[in-house]
Amino acid sequence: MGLLSRTVESVLKQREGSRRHFWGWLNAVFNRVDYERIKAIGPDRAAAEWLLRCGAKVRFEGFERWHHDYNGLPTGPLGRHKIQAIDATESCIMYRGFDYLDGLKYVEEIKFNKCIYIEDVCLERLSSIENLQASLYMMEVVSCGNVTDKGLVALHRLKNLEYLFLSDLPGIKDRHATVERLQKALPRLDVALDLD
Repeated sequence: MGLLSRTVESVLKQREGSRRHFWGWLNAVFNRVDYERIKAIGPDRAAAEWLLRCGAKVRFEGFERWHHDYNGLPTGPLGRHKIQAIDATESCIMYRGFDYLDGLKYVEEIKFNKCIYIEDVCLERLSSIENLQASLYMMEVVSCGNVTDKGLVALHRLKNLEYLFLSDLPGIKDRHATVERLQKALPRLDVALDLD
């Protein structure tokens, strides 16, 4: 009887590992950048498709509501609709797809809430995008377990960032020094903390 239960236990563990591997693979596929698609439909539409495919929401300039349905994206001439805000709450966006953000010029707000694939390199990449350095003024990073002080310090390049909300980030080890570095680089930055 002991042999049978150990065998069943072993098979169940293998199946669980396969299931996790499958979802990780699928999320990586969702994040693959299609550069031809960006050229064909423009950076805002392509980025919106990527974000929605990964479970995020977007808000376009001139719209009050958030778009979360891939088939409900607004239509119109190429370049007509510009992304103003991104809510990536519980989405599967990851570094691999961040090239979609390169052409966005009007993004003012980004929320990373419970994003398991957001890590320091994502924040570093986001901060290196010149368009976002100029347009982004509000950001939230909440319950992203792979974000550390290093990733947050990289946000100092977002020269127009005025509000940053940080909560439930276990990777932050020296919050006071990190916030001080950010506020020294960005004097207008208001940092709201809930890291206890």
